[in-house]
Amino acid sequence: MALKIRLARGGSKKRPFYSVVVADSRMPRDGRFIEKIGTYDPRQPKDSENRVQIDGVKAADWIKKGAKPTDRVARFLSNITLEGEKAPVYGWTAGNNPQKGEPGEKAKERIEEKAEKEAARKEAEKEAKAAAKAEKEAAKEAAKAEKEAAKAAAEEAPAEEAAAEEAPAEEAAAEEEKAE
Repeated sequence: MALKIRLARGGSKKRPFYSVVVADSRMPRDGRFIEKIGTYDPRQPKDSENRVQIDGVKAADWIKKGAKPTDRVARFLSNITLEGEKAPVYGWTAGNNPQKGEPGEKAKERIEEKAEKEAARKEAEKEAKAAAKAEKEAAKEAAKAEKEAAKAAAEEAPAEEAAAEEAPAEEAAAEEEKAE
């Protein structure tokens, strides 16, 4: 049987109140416990004496019997010293979990999918811009070719007009010669 010194929640909805209990680790959080050794009221100010009240002697006895406090209770017990002793009831040190903020496998998969979709979207944007640029350049080339065709047509038109103007003048001269 593995003993734990842990918090058991009480109080009503939105008004938490915890009992510090010694319980078998297999029992539910708020279920059966062996002994109640203190209380914790998180609604009290941090410097209040009523916020955390734990019987240090009972806690020390249970720790000697093999009970392991949870992280939160260990933090509370590190602030309690027994009479005549300098050391706290339990020596708590901050845990080091380098993977604490790391997302799980499913979250990583979702991030990868999102990145792939973003890359595909950017690639499609680039292709659309390239197609639009090519279309613009094709339109410029077509406009340029149209201008050149119009210019060539304009150059040919005066030559035809001049030829057309010369023809009636020649005919008129020929008619005058006949008339003489």
